[in-house]
Amino acid sequence: MPTPKPTAPTVRPRVPTMKPRARIAALGAAFALAAATPVAAYAALDDPPAAAASAAVDRGKPYVETRLFFGTERPDGGPPVTEKQFLAFVDRQITPRFPAGLTIHDGRGQWRDQNGTIERERSYEVILFYPTSEAPTQDPRIERIRTAYERRYAQESVARADAPARVDF
Repeated sequence: MPTPKPTAPTVRPRVPTMKPRARIAALGAAFALAAATPVAAYAALDDPPAAAASAAVDRGKPYVETRLFFGTERPDGGPPVTEKQFLAFVDRQITPRFPAGLTIHDGRGQWRDQNGTIERERSYEVILFYPTSEAPTQDPRIERIRTAYERRYAQESVARADAPARVDF
């Protein structure tokens, strides 16, 4: 009878065990990931954002959005422009040129003056919309508003930002 060969003991790698709470948390996380995966897969198949944006462009008509920024501090050290004074300026200078409507926002602004000093001040933002076709006639009106405010209240400038917009009323 042959002599049996000694067998090597079976070595099992030690697998760390999870505590019940950790196991439940891991199982919950795996379930949540699995549940979210189809949504992410379907989202990847949707139209790209550019296509969605182009659908929105079809609404409204082409307009220009002009934003004017009026500071209230005076560089010569005079008293700041009050709300009453600013609203009177709107009534006299802006409304007659844009009777269809406008929006006014109160603000806090900062900018660097001509001497390099950073100035912080209460400000007003006026938003105007007008058809793109009217831009050539509206531009001089807007420039007259800016000039009138600069002269009336001793301002170095009135900031202006123009952007294309699609508007639907």
